[in-house]
Amino acid sequence: MPASERVPEVGLSPGTEALVHGELTVRGQVRDASNAVLFCETEYEGRALACVYKPVAGERPLWDFPDGTLAQREVAAYLVSEATGWGLVPPTVLREGPYGEGMVQLWIDPPDLTADTDTDTDTAPDAGLDEAPDADADPNSDADPAQPELFGLTEDTEPAPGWKPVVEARLENGRTALLVHADDIRLRRLAVLDAVINNADRKGGHLLQTADGRLYGIDHGVTFHTEDKLRTLLWGWAGEPLPDEAVAVLRKLQAELSGALGDRLAELITPAEAAAVRARTERLLRSGVHPEPGGEWPSIPWPPV
Repeated sequence: MPASERVPEVGLSPGTEALVHGELTVRGQVRDASNAVLFCETEYEGRALACVYKPVAGERPLWDFPDGTLAQREVAAYLVSEATGWGLVPPTVLREGPYGEGMVQLWIDPPDLTADTDTDTDTAPDAGLDEAPDADADPNSDADPAQPELFGLTEDTEPAPGWKPVVEARLENGRTALLVHADDIRLRRLAVLDAVINNADRKGGHLLQTADGRLYGIDHGVTFHTEDKLRTLLWGWAGEPLPDEAVAVLRKLQAELSGALGDRLAELITPAEAAAVRARTERLLRSGVHPEPGGEWPSIPWPPV
């Protein structure tokens, strides 16, 4: 069945229907990406949207993710995010494009880049989108309330109030510092989602904040593996009890995985991967706590940003 006939349109508003039905026009290529990432515009019924198009033809084979495609897993991650009700992944669909089937995702402009987005076909926007945190950043410093700092480094042995420890880092000058992330409900929700989808690559640069306070996670191509491959910078809640909100969401997700959501995921990931999603959800509910690093797989992505 063609992608245009089987793409999940879950959660798409009339304003984002162009992702499915609009004509894709390539405006540039996002540089420094591991796989082909094209910055596009899609237009439908007079409405134009900026979007990211990742054609399957531009994916590099991964020895540890031999089944399916990155594009399919990106769409699957969006479906699970929508099922939680948290809306942590931008609208994402699987469809045909100029270079064949691929993932198309709504482009998210961070507030500081909105006015400077370059749509020339030879100079696409920066692939990172978020700047890496300053190595000497002080988590105690005042941050812009419209876009608060999410990560930082401190030479203190314990994080300041409002911050959670991740790992001790060694700086270029030989000093050590504590990598910390904000004790932010948006990040905590994302940590729960990552545990469910088994995200092997939650870098700092894969988080996008918007002017209205929303936080989105992007780049979910290496997810849903049957083995435990969780790699993330969001370990600050490891071993802590899950919030009541998260428990309620996981219970709802558990039911939907046995119903319509499970049916949609079956079109995108393998039966073994779908069973592993259900098992991870059930394990989180049984334990009642955020997962901890396992030790058999690097727990921090590299590079971290």
